[in-house]
Amino acid sequence: MHKIAPAGIPTPFTSPDLAADLLARIDDRRLVIGVIGMGYVGLPLALTFANCGFSVVGFDIDGAKVEALNAGRSYIKHIDGGDVARLVASGRFSATTDYDGLTTVDAIVVCVPTPLNSYREPDMSFIEATTQAILPRLRRGHVVSLESTTYPGTTAEFMRPILEQGDLRSGRDFFLLFSPEREDPGNPIHNTASIPKVVGGDGAEALEIGCRLYGTIVPRTVATSSLATAEAVKLTENIFRSVNIALVNELKLVFSRMGIDVWEVIEAAKTKPFGFMPFYPGPGLGGHCIPIDPFYLTWKAREYGLSTRFIELAGQVNTAMPLVVVQAMADALNLRFAKSLNRSKLLILGLAYKKNVDDIRESPALELIELLEARGAVVDVYDPFIAEIPPSREHRALTGRRSVAWDLEAFAHYDAALIVTDHDGVDYAGLVAASRLVVDTRNATVACTEGRERIVKA
Repeated sequence: MHKIAPAGIPTPFTSPDLAADLLARIDDRRLVIGVIGMGYVGLPLALTFANCGFSVVGFDIDGAKVEALNAGRSYIKHIDGGDVARLVASGRFSATTDYDGLTTVDAIVVCVPTPLNSYREPDMSFIEATTQAILPRLRRGHVVSLESTTYPGTTAEFMRPILEQGDLRSGRDFFLLFSPEREDPGNPIHNTASIPKVVGGDGAEALEIGCRLYGTIVPRTVATSSLATAEAVKLTENIFRSVNIALVNELKLVFSRMGIDVWEVIEAAKTKPFGFMPFYPGPGLGGHCIPIDPFYLTWKAREYGLSTRFIELAGQVNTAMPLVVVQAMADALNLRFAKSLNRSKLLILGLAYKKNVDDIRESPALELIELLEARGAVVDVYDPFIAEIPPSREHRALTGRRSVAWDLEAFAHYDAALIVTDHDGVDYAGLVAASRLVVDTRNATVACTEGRERIVKA
């Protein structure tokens, strides 16, 4: 058990006006913040608060993460370990596995996973376990903010009843918020501190506290009329992306049959200064948001006797993409070499779900490995950001699979290379020159002028 003293111990609330006291503590940075979940959302949020002058305690059940953070190390590629070390040395940031430390913070921000179960229904076990852990440590004056993406009604209908099992009441003794995360790991332009924050509160005082708190770290807060509205905002953002990606994935199939390059079409279309926003096709959806979040609304809509046909259709199109890629690979091998997938030796380039990150959550690469191997192919992988596939619930058999070294001479012995993730800094021209066949799902080889006859887009 890691017992790390918080960077600052809050003084007891003496004023009868809790909201006024909290607002004052926010303004003069006396508020102590606890962030539960030191992953791709929680860690950058905690560091941003600490960089803005707050004392922050990070909570996580993973002792290895806690040990790394307290030693000033980052385990996420795009998060600077030097920033972690500086904030730990300053005393403004520490991490612990001991949830009893929640009694010593003023604000508790929850950043835990919200996956789907095997029936594509919301798995609320992480939110439930975290809320149950907060309950015995909840005290008068606490601010509790949920950032995990979920269905409208979660904060008020699921979390609040658990937190009110004791004598404390939301809006009277503690203040409940929902403020959806808007992280885009590896984005070189937008980070936690530069993205406006949507805030919903359980009552006017909670909303004011939430906007004041988040307003200290972002350029703008956007207040909503209810917790459920804030929850719906996040789902809408991700459903918008899911539906539009499904559209271009379908256009890719249609245009390909016509001999038209969908990427060229999109590049030309996006020159229109109004009425068009570019989205790009790919081998399937990845990350913890777009493949999952739309189904939270689909599930909740059934409670109201409604079906989300448009959203579900988009999901069907997107989830079919790995099978489309496998078929494209099979067709290319058969057409070029009269060879089947069975016993073909293939190299997959890219394990991460998006370029320039080390995040494999819901990555289509994992499903592609399994689909190709099920057809008898021998598959190796290369990813400059991921040395070894970590454990995952859906792809346990791939745990420990290691990335091969970048070796163009060795790559020449594969029957085909499959580009799944278009990381920057990869020598795609060299790959094309060395390979017998390259199947490109990301248009990563667009700048390659030599050997284009060996490239198949999928």
